[in-house]
Amino acid sequence: MPSDDAKAVALYVRPEFENPDMKDAVVGDIERRLTVWERISNMDPVRKFSVLIFLVVAWELYTQYGNVNSLMFPTFSATADALINAVVNEGLLQNVWNSISLLFTGYCIGIGIAAVLVVLGVWTRFGSDLLTTLTAMLNPLPAIALLPLAMIWFGLGPQAIIFTLLHSIVWPVALNTHAGFQGVSETLRMVGRNYGLRGLGYIFRILVPASFPSILTGLRIGWAYAWRTLIAAELVFGGQVQDTSGQLGAEGSNAGGLGWIIFAAQMENQTAIVFAGLFSVIIVGILIENGIFRNIEDRTVRRWGMQQS
Repeated sequence: MPSDDAKAVALYVRPEFENPDMKDAVVGDIERRLTVWERISNMDPVRKFSVLIFLVVAWELYTQYGNVNSLMFPTFSATADALINAVVNEGLLQNVWNSISLLFTGYCIGIGIAAVLVVLGVWTRFGSDLLTTLTAMLNPLPAIALLPLAMIWFGLGPQAIIFTLLHSIVWPVALNTHAGFQGVSETLRMVGRNYGLRGLGYIFRILVPASFPSILTGLRIGWAYAWRTLIAAELVFGGQVQDTSGQLGAEGSNAGGLGWIIFAAQMENQTAIVFAGLFSVIIVGILIENGIFRNIEDRTVRRWGMQQS
């Protein structure tokens, strides 16, 4: 005879239930060859280029058939013709080089100043207080707001633009680098101290590799801010640089940069050239971002596994 406990347990046993309407599971293709369209659509450059083609076609159709004044908004074909003519006949590449060379000078000086501030901030408490105070005070200040003061101090010349660029570069680079140093784990810091690293050796062998994603972000932000500040400064007096005789260059010469080309075309109501200048600014930004910073990122932080693709 089963006991009462056995009967109680039997009451809670759920009977088996089988659904006769269930069909056999069908396993799909585990591996199959992608079609040509699928392989092309999975390519990142192709997808982005398709977006650009769509925007260009929409631009051309809107300006051609939308009853738009060409003086206000030129067609894409007119803008492309103006860009090609500026490159071939008007020396636009020289203007691009003038802007890039000026930016490179200011960028190198700005990185050097930021490195000194960050090293002092890591080394001493006074340096840390100095860096955080200056960053809180000056980082919110627009760099272009210093241009009138730079013109008073340095006159109409490249020195005034470089001084303005420094403000755009120093604080983003210093702030991101210092924040990256502060985010380094205590374990890595103890490893460096156990190996006897001190001073600059400790900074460049432990802190810099561990915080390189933040440093690279600061370099990118500093470059972007400086590029925008440079174009804005050149819109004011970028073509008025002094030659060797001390006289101001002519407005129609190739002494100025991209900003001056845009401003001069606007004064002459040549809207297509204005758009061509803006395209040049965009193209230079894309080339530097993908040709320099993206390669640095791929060869460092992504290869090290510190950042996902």
